[in-house]
Amino acid sequence: MIKIAIINGPNLNLVGRREPHIYGHRSLNDYLNELTTQYPSVEFSFFQSNHEGDIIDELQRVGFDCAGIVLNAGGYTHTSIAIADAIRAITAPVVEVHISDVEHREPYRRVSMIREACVHTISGQGLDGYRQAVDHLLSTKQ
Repeated sequence: MIKIAIINGPNLNLVGRREPHIYGHRSLNDYLNELTTQYPSVEFSFFQSNHEGDIIDELQRVGFDCAGIVLNAGGYTHTSIAIADAIRAITAPVVEVHISDVEHREPYRRVSMIREACVHTISGQGLDGYRQAVDHLLSTKQ
């Protein structure tokens, strides 16, 4: 069984309630739980934290033992060199995901401190971006 970790950053626990005109009405937890049925050959782990250090700890914890990581670092995408360094320090490939189209939002959201450390970026695909990230990771493992 292939292992894929999905790590979410600050405020993503509020998807479905937070700014539904941007992030939609569906809860992220409900969507992610559906991924487990869509990919029966994948063992998923799910993690969310509003704290930068916890995200780094989780990247380090799973980053040597899984086939890949789907990371939505939330607001830390635009500020965290420490998360970028953690991505570079691990062996698992990381796909950067954004639910909204960050290129068409506020100017500061167009800057990603983690993008260069990631193998791929998916933005503006809504919650389906997580599935696309999983597909990307699986396609590189075959």
